[in-house]
Amino acid sequence: MNRFEEVKKRTEWFQKDRFGMFIHWGLYAIPGRGEWVMSAEKIPAEEYEQFFEEFDPVDYDPGEWARMAKEAGMKYVVMTAKHHDGFCLFDTKLTDYKSTNTKARRDLVREFVDAVRAEGLKVGLYYSLIDWHHKDFPKYADINHPMRGNEAYKDEKIDFDNYLKFMHGQIEELVTNYGKIDILWFDYSYEDLRGEKWKATDLIHMVRAHQPDVLIDNRLETSGEGFGSLVTEQPSEFCGDFVSPEQIIPPEGIMNYRGEQVPWELCLTMNNNWGYNPTDHDYKEASLLIHKLVECVSKGGNMILNVGPDARGNINEESRQILHTFGGWLKKNGDSIYDCINAGIPKPEWGRYTRKGNKLYAHIFECAIGPLALTGVPVDAVAKIRRLADSTEVKRGESWITASYQDIPFACLGEIPHFTYPLTDAIDTVLEITLKEEL
Repeated sequence: MNRFEEVKKRTEWFQKDRFGMFIHWGLYAIPGRGEWVMSAEKIPAEEYEQFFEEFDPVDYDPGEWARMAKEAGMKYVVMTAKHHDGFCLFDTKLTDYKSTNTKARRDLVREFVDAVRAEGLKVGLYYSLIDWHHKDFPKYADINHPMRGNEAYKDEKIDFDNYLKFMHGQIEELVTNYGKIDILWFDYSYEDLRGEKWKATDLIHMVRAHQPDVLIDNRLETSGEGFGSLVTEQPSEFCGDFVSPEQIIPPEGIMNYRGEQVPWELCLTMNNNWGYNPTDHDYKEASLLIHKLVECVSKGGNMILNVGPDARGNINEESRQILHTFGGWLKKNGDSIYDCINAGIPKPEWGRYTRKGNKLYAHIFECAIGPLALTGVPVDAVAKIRRLADSTEVKRGESWITASYQDIPFACLGEIPHFTYPLTDAIDTVLEITLKEEL
């Protein structure tokens, strides 16, 4: 089996599930200025450790988080086991900088994976390849390190191989001590820190020896702006199983060199921060986020939507309301998302298409004037049309006003084709179009 076939087989469930939750949580929830606060404010490790001494998430209940994800219609959950600041939410034996040495005295990853599995969801762990706390990670000349440009570190000698031994060791702990891991989300590569600089081939061999089916993102080679070698003729051993665009939806999905779609996942924040920030109230409307999930699926991709719990372990009300809206919409319209793919026909002006077998789903974002033109669909291909949410019949909308458009089928969203009717779901009214055969 070649690499393309391996990726296709491993990602079968992933491309059916389509929607997941990202959880960014750690010491940075205490300053509350985002997960990059240590770098942005050039905080020395010794000063940042005050948050380690304070960390006491008394309200942490991963069971509630997992139930929230499930009720929102999410199928998998990925949590930050270690972010760039180096703090570990798991009981690693390789550093004392971990949750079991805080006031919490708990292996927070252990509780997380147990809770997520209990809800029947897939488990993912995020691990930062970067570590601003480790003594042997590059500092002075690194573009991200809090101590970049600090003259005190200009001539510092580090043992990067020692850091790699530490990093590989921690990842081995994650893939051996916590049962089956469905997704391992590495973050991220930049400048010369990419690929074999991480000893990526050895790392992948080790991970696959313990977890042959785990999905791995593409960030051993790149970051959110790049595709990596997964899309090339000769993908590397560490190319990963999916591309991970960040805060942007690819204009036409992501294709490999043969023009075939590759698995990809948009990682997206609800506001403008991954980690908790109580002053960031720029939350995207739930309707917009639902439209973006539909757009991802219509282009053959997934969406993983982030929440950033506070320092006590609570998910705020704005995030909860967005998740609640997702759950209500997906409960009625999930068939148009799960196990769906690119419909293979051009985007209509009024919304998007997704497809599953001989079912074509018309996602109507805006009201039509008169009947709805099902552009891109052969006029004789439609067997029947139903509203997905309640299975009510939708009649064909051809009438005297459509006489000039004989090659386009129309749907009537009410009783009279030449009348204009409001959408039954203001967010996204979905029509299930049964085709006589697959397009």
